[in-house]
Amino acid sequence: MEPRCVESKVLHSFAAAEMKKDVFAQRIMEWYTYNHRQLPWRKTNDPYKIWLSEIILQQTRVAQGLPYYESFADAFPTVHEMAKASLEKVLRLWQGLGYYTRARNLHQCAKYLVKNCEGNFPTTFEALKKLPGIGPYTAAAIASISFKEPVAVVDGNVFRVLARVFGIDKDIASTHGKKFFFSFANELIDRNAPDVFNQAVMEFGALQCLPKNPKCEGCMFSKSCVARQKNLQAVLPIKIKQIKKITRYFNYFIIRDRANVLMRKRNDKDIWRGLYDFYLIETKRSKNVKSLMEKDKLLSKMKIISESNIFPHSLSHQKLNVKFIVAEKSLSKSEEKLASKSGLKKIQIKKIEKLPKPILIDGYLKSLRFFSSTSKEKT
Repeated sequence: MEPRCVESKVLHSFAAAEMKKDVFAQRIMEWYTYNHRQLPWRKTNDPYKIWLSEIILQQTRVAQGLPYYESFADAFPTVHEMAKASLEKVLRLWQGLGYYTRARNLHQCAKYLVKNCEGNFPTTFEALKKLPGIGPYTAAAIASISFKEPVAVVDGNVFRVLARVFGIDKDIASTHGKKFFFSFANELIDRNAPDVFNQAVMEFGALQCLPKNPKCEGCMFSKSCVARQKNLQAVLPIKIKQIKKITRYFNYFIIRDRANVLMRKRNDKDIWRGLYDFYLIETKRSKNVKSLMEKDKLLSKMKIISESNIFPHSLSHQKLNVKFIVAEKSLSKSEEKLASKSGLKKIQIKKIEKLPKPILIDGYLKSLRFFSSTSKEKT
């Protein structure tokens, strides 16, 4: 199978003539030997540690993910410890990494492995894909690194390296494009050292063949790389699908009743499921706080202590505009019933810090010195 490229003649003159598949594997593995970063998950072939690192590093830079990996490996040294832990503890450790579905899948998969597999990971790519929360990418990483199965890992770095070096113009966001790159990467893989090959291509994309300003000068592929020869670094890889972000307005009311605050655990099919937040009024656009309170039975006659500016917060597919309003009131029995119907519970201020919360909320509370004082802080 030959990759379709931006210009077919270019592929044959550069890639086919000078970049044979076995040569590509040999060169990139040699590069990896002398240039790879020393990272803790590269010092083991333990499938649990490989799985943990791959889940954490999905959509996360290594510099950001490393301390989380170390925290998880310390808190849960084996899959059995993670399975025993509460989801709340897992989410609290995950706090700040975003894409919280990954943390929920991590916990679910650990429990499944302990219950159904005695805590042992399956040893093949196909079997690994059947585990909760494990897709082709993670399954390939575990299978190749832990069990030396010759199956290619294809992530954003791999898409970029292969698209540029071989001049492949297939859309990496399309189903067809993904299947093509996976098939092509499996033709390139070194069957004797699939673990080294996969890590080498990913590392090369992370350190050398960067998304912007790739280090083409001095690159070992510079004479045969189609993107380099045709000045297509900014074009390849091609990704046509665009995520349309929706805009939402969140008005969070931090309702204090003496040493307690009303909070709720988010359990609906929305962002931040399993995390804790406050009484929320969502609007289609920015609204005056007093007008919101006048129309709400729980908020009426509450004393506003402070009102923040709007904090913009960007997620992968949503743009949030968040305002925090600190209010104070001794709740009557009827108001406590209203709060309960909204899923709100009284939580002691001193216990809030240990709850898993969206990083935006955690940061705002810290800016108020909320965890160290029950005094009325001004924003």
